[in-house]
Amino acid sequence: MPTPSASAPRYRGVFPVVPTIFHADGTLDLPGQRRCVDFMIDAGSHGLAILANFSEQFALSDAEREVLTRDILTHVAGRVPVIVTTTHFSSAVCAARSRQAQDLGAAMVMVMPPYHGATLRVGEAQVLDFYRTVGAAVDIPVMIQDAPMSGTPLPAPLLARLAQEVETIRYFKIEVPRAADKLRELIALGGEAIEGPWDGEEGITLWADLEAGCTGAMTGGGFPDGMRAIFDAYHAGRRDEAYALHERWAPLINWENRQAGFLAAKALMQAGGVIACGAPRAPFPDISPGVRHGLLDIARRLDPLVLRWAR
Repeated sequence: MPTPSASAPRYRGVFPVVPTIFHADGTLDLPGQRRCVDFMIDAGSHGLAILANFSEQFALSDAEREVLTRDILTHVAGRVPVIVTTTHFSSAVCAARSRQAQDLGAAMVMVMPPYHGATLRVGEAQVLDFYRTVGAAVDIPVMIQDAPMSGTPLPAPLLARLAQEVETIRYFKIEVPRAADKLRELIALGGEAIEGPWDGEEGITLWADLEAGCTGAMTGGGFPDGMRAIFDAYHAGRRDEAYALHERWAPLINWENRQAGFLAAKALMQAGGVIACGAPRAPFPDISPGVRHGLLDIARRLDPLVLRWAR
């Protein structure tokens, strides 16, 4: 069976990040988490991504990560493919996390390069070895997350080399400055080995990245219906319609990316009755009243499903 390529990828579309839902005391709210997932599927998500940075993965214990992975994958029950973030500094730990995610039913794993804190990084040779180790540990696709948070440069030639050398490394979420140009370069260098050149950063660069050839988008979780409408219209060849839809949803996309951050999805879900509590886990501060008001004011003008789903 031939390996899927950029022209016929296994996975494409809008795969929003699932926020982690907490009770007011900071403990996991698993019933709320399941409602969150159900809403996101009903809102048209082609797939889901869990335990990402926008899921507050940095505030979770290893035990909680396993609970969430198992519970969400069991609840989704194959309705949509699920990407599980397995990032860790250690090659061995990341490989073990990735195997476990695969065994639990993940469709793909997403991995940032090894980093810790503001200054602890490794060089390009170690980055290559890291991804070779992780890629060899699983049979499902590995998505490399190229994000500013890591502070580790991942030049397009290095990413293309990994795609050509490691059979499981086929997807790339590009969310660094000038992402569209990097996507173009990656596609040109990697050719058929680049099965999934994807957009990230909550869709703030979605239009540019669609024009550059992205076949997937990992957005925030609050309004998959709006993001999918843009994506579907564009990939169906209805470029003018896609542009008009992007223009319509751009204020909310911008507000999430530049003002509310990962709390946007939970604030929208709480306002719509999907979840009871939209607070982050301490010590991260809750969304401010002014930012919440602005978010909801824009959202109500657009009437996304999140504000109606639970009513």
